[in-house]
Amino acid sequence: MVARNNPFTPGFGQVPPFMAGRRYVIENIDDAFTNGPGDPNLTTIFTGARGTGKTTLLTLLADHAEEKGWVSARVSSVPGMLEDILQQAERSAANLLKSPTRVRLNSVGIGGVASLGWEYTNQTGADPNWRTRLTKLLDELESHGSGLVITIDELQSDFDEMVQVASVYQHLIAEGRRVSLLMAGLPYQVSRILNDRSISFLRRAARHHLTRIADDDIRTALLETIEGGGRSITDDALGTAVEAIDGFPFMMQLVGYRMWTQADNGTIDLPAARRGIGAAQYEMRTNILETTYMELSDGDLAFVEAMLPDEGPSSTSEIARRMGKSTGYAAQYRRRLLEEGVIGERGRGKVGFELPGWRTFIAEKLEDGF
Repeated sequence: MVARNNPFTPGFGQVPPFMAGRRYVIENIDDAFTNGPGDPNLTTIFTGARGTGKTTLLTLLADHAEEKGWVSARVSSVPGMLEDILQQAERSAANLLKSPTRVRLNSVGIGGVASLGWEYTNQTGADPNWRTRLTKLLDELESHGSGLVITIDELQSDFDEMVQVASVYQHLIAEGRRVSLLMAGLPYQVSRILNDRSISFLRRAARHHLTRIADDDIRTALLETIEGGGRSITDDALGTAVEAIDGFPFMMQLVGYRMWTQADNGTIDLPAARRGIGAAQYEMRTNILETTYMELSDGDLAFVEAMLPDEGPSSTSEIARRMGKSTGYAAQYRRRLLEEGVIGERGRGKVGFELPGWRTFIAEKLEDGF
């Protein structure tokens, strides 16, 4: 059973051939690339739990921007991000730029910790600051009718370079520059960033919280991906796969990938689907659920444990009663878990688990005393 030309993409940030359930968001931002300066969707923040497709969506939107004539700089929120933005933009726009920024090593430090010092200059020998260099880049791009899309993944709240990006970007927007800033991060990190007064400008950004995808959309994307790859799937196998995926984008790619490898011929039948689902569930547990669990506090776990008796959505007031705490106390952990993407709202005063397999996973953990 060899996976040949497997069309599913469970790898980090890879764009699948069929994107499930994000059409509205994609169309809005695609329109913004056409409309240009002034469209509010050019500044957008995506939040969601691990595996909800944030990185994939950023990658897809950057691809779409380039198809519309924009240049993209795709970076993560890590030290060196400012220089990475310029270097990635210059690389993407190599066919347009006349005088790219030049870089040379100007110092080497040794003394317990090795360090390198870099000097950035333009062809005149000047030493411009980051805003000046970015503005010069935008000038050249705009002379060719192009603009710059900056995508920042894995937003971190305690990160000084993010303050500089936001500050400079605010000035560029005020100048009517052809520039876009698309960002993605875990909900609690984004929440902390937006509460930072020094970058309060970002509170005006469009925001999209990525949650589960409707089963019908999962079914359609799963079927189109399989048939587009040259195979078929039986109805019972498709239904079983959709139920196991439970609206989770990463799980869809994982289940699809593993089912594909389990098929003996051109059709994915129920036994192949079940084998693939089992493999996917194991990977989901190790890649997503374990990591999420390790980040939860004792209070978070107490709140989650109080949800377990309910087969469906849980009432916050009932959770508080089971915890032996006030509703206000429970609400603090409700907010934390919502921000972390572990739970989602299910109507007024009610919540439910967002991660596929989480109920069984957390019940086992608590039973084992971990």
